[in-house]
Amino acid sequence: MLTAIHPKLPMRSKAATYAYYTQLGFTNIGLHDYPGYLMLQKDGIEIHFFEHPTLEPSDNYGQVYIRCSDIETLYQQWIAAGVAIHPNGALATKPWGQKEFSLLDPDNNLLTFGEAV
Repeated sequence: MLTAIHPKLPMRSKAATYAYYTQLGFTNIGLHDYPGYLMLQKDGIEIHFFEHPTLEPSDNYGQVYIRCSDIETLYQQWIAAGVAIHPNGALATKPWGQKEFSLLDPDNNLLTFGEAV
């Protein structure tokens, strides 16, 4: 039976990825510092990253959809912290019944956050 999913996304720099995601409130959950690999967690989700030093961000189509609660508070917290929102991803209610917003991490991985309305 399926119980959880932990997406694996590419990163060019472990230090830059760690800095970006800790700004979002993620913490490192790796028991060891594995070369070229990073495991981060926030609330009930994990995202894993593998090193891809030659990644061209404009060629990266990594995407994750993260369901959340209290999306408006989350959005305002990150705006106040100076987190850049995707240029086309401001908080909005979508026709498919979700309130969503999106971020792009330093490697162009798209993170979309959504809450049912």
